[in-house]
Amino acid sequence: MLLRRSLPLVVATACAAFASAAETPVPASPLSITYIRAGRVIDPASGQVLTNQVIVIEGDKIKSIGPDDTNAALLPPNTKIVDLRQATVLPGLIDCHTHITSQPENYYTDIFRKSPIDVAITAHVYARRTLLAGFTTVRDVGAGEYTDIALKRAIDSGKVAGPRIFPAALTLGATGGHVDLTGFSPSISFKDMSGVADGVDAVRSRVRQNIKFGAEWIKVAATAGVLSEEESVGAPQYSELEMHTAVEEAAMWGKKVAAHAHGTEGIKRAIRAGVASIEHASFIDDEGIALAKERGTWLVMDIYNDDYILSEFARMGYPEKIIEKERLVGRTQRENFQKAHRAGVKMAFGTDAGVYPHGWNGKQFRHMVQWGMTPMQAIQAATVNAAELLNQKGKLGAIATGAHADLIAVKGDPLADVTVLENIDFVMKGGEIVKDQLARQPVKTFD
Repeated sequence: MLLRRSLPLVVATACAAFASAAETPVPASPLSITYIRAGRVIDPASGQVLTNQVIVIEGDKIKSIGPDDTNAALLPPNTKIVDLRQATVLPGLIDCHTHITSQPENYYTDIFRKSPIDVAITAHVYARRTLLAGFTTVRDVGAGEYTDIALKRAIDSGKVAGPRIFPAALTLGATGGHVDLTGFSPSISFKDMSGVADGVDAVRSRVRQNIKFGAEWIKVAATAGVLSEEESVGAPQYSELEMHTAVEEAAMWGKKVAAHAHGTEGIKRAIRAGVASIEHASFIDDEGIALAKERGTWLVMDIYNDDYILSEFARMGYPEKIIEKERLVGRTQRENFQKAHRAGVKMAFGTDAGVYPHGWNGKQFRHMVQWGMTPMQAIQAATVNAAELLNQKGKLGAIATGAHADLIAVKGDPLADVTVLENIDFVMKGGEIVKDQLARQPVKTFD
């Protein structure tokens, strides 16, 4: 009986002790410290090259960068030192136009024999290849079934390796347009989620739906495209009012809009509608270039993949009409890239990775230099410019105090030969080394 009467007191005492313990702050684990000793550092923000620097990383952020006067004996215990004194260090690269969840293998197999599950189950492979190629951040501008959002979550939780992803989910487009299934019998239909939206009410609803499920950007197909079976490569497919509605609705939710646009008129409609970036911009004319410069609209021009499409897509069973459309686009797009760059339009790096194999993103640098940029300008397009487009200035694409500790390194000098960026030797993302062919430090593994 005495025991039963004591029980409430015992329980109360235990609860009080538990509450007291819960209120007692648990000491935070000290953040890991890494010193990266860099022989050369390319600083895209200033356009300068710094020599003999030490980059101090605390946890997943850059704490400082300055002249290397490191004395290992004076460093805190357990400080990791990474010796890159024989290398060139840069910020992690950013690709503003990828389709990271898939890549083409066979035209008809891809359409008729693969389910969204087939796409989802291999997406992590492409993410890892992208990261190991030195691209620590991507903006993914269109994926089915919200696969890019699921992939982002898996990467962010540490379950799989991959870059930081800014996903756009389902691309919005018109019936019969670039994001619709065209060229086949009307009896053929799929149960996949669709981004087809006609008219301002449907566009507004689709923007909200994408954002509801995690889209951080909105992508609209302003014009026809290359790798679909509409007759035109660049005819307008959205009215300016429909695109303005997408921009207005996205802005209400704190998001911006990227517009797929090859054709001249569609490009100008999208710029006037207020989109943040024009993707492809193949047939942009002088008026469009002036309009983009006046409005501060970014151009993201994928000037590498023409080579791959023309050399490989016939082998993969793509119809001749599609390949012929690419022949119309290729050289004109590159010439207009040169004109836009000379005019001073804001340009960010974007490759359309997924049209060609993931991990080849760096192959575009050579073309950007060939068509008018200096190596430094091409690097800036993939770092500070891309970060500004993504509203991540000072956080990504930079080696600066407070920035994410996303770094790459190469043996050679990208300013002398930009093609060295096609084969990255060292990759760090968020303070974790994920690839190292230089300093031989432990590399993060994923179970």
